[in-house]
Amino acid sequence: MAAQVQATLSQDELKKQAAWKAVDYVKSGMIVGLGTGSTAAFAVDRLGQLLKDGTLKDIVGVPTSIRTYEQAKSLGIPLATLDEQPKIDVAIDGADEVDPNLDVVKGRGGALLREKMVEMASDKFVCIVDDTKLVEGLGGSKLAMPVEIVQFCHKYTVQRLANLPEVAGCEAKLRMEGDKPYVTDNSNYIVDLYFQTPIQDAHAASKAILALEGVVDHGLFLDMVDVCIVAAANGVEVKERRD
Repeated sequence: MAAQVQATLSQDELKKQAAWKAVDYVKSGMIVGLGTGSTAAFAVDRLGQLLKDGTLKDIVGVPTSIRTYEQAKSLGIPLATLDEQPKIDVAIDGADEVDPNLDVVKGRGGALLREKMVEMASDKFVCIVDDTKLVEGLGGSKLAMPVEIVQFCHKYTVQRLANLPEVAGCEAKLRMEGDKPYVTDNSNYIVDLYFQTPIQDAHAASKAILALEGVVDHGLFLDMVDVCIVAAANGVEVKERRD
């Protein structure tokens, strides 16, 4: 048990290192997209500290979930929405998978739609992960690639997702919370797609999924990450997107 606790602590420490490094991209006066999840939470905490001690001034945060909104508000970070701040200087968020091109899967925490909206509105998207999130191809972890769908006739949409040639071989499962479907901050459902092998063409899969009526968005974040900060036991590596 002691070894297991130690491993958990070390992964949290790695996440914290990546998050703190990402906050170096934030300068006073910036509008900052605030991600959702265990890694992004370390960045929000750090922003709160730097605002409190005066290192940063005049920061406005744009949260990507109710959970992040509540965390940032408790730390005294001034907040806005995309309606009020449609242009964001930098967004900081974690990812569930990162491939060699810095394309990522996000949304296992359920906030993919708001995350994508905020990060698409950002001049720079800084992604923060520990090295367990690195994959050779998206879907390669065999964990969920989420798709947010409307509640109306959700079984119909789940079946159509499972039948798409572009995601052939995936298993499509409605995400549950107890005995009821999981509901996002936007009152939608999530279908998790599970792949035995990496997605062959992520751009084709993205296009096909979005073409289905009833789909709101998906967890493939393609051509979006500008900088990926990867924390490993031997240090922090900063990877920049190659044009």
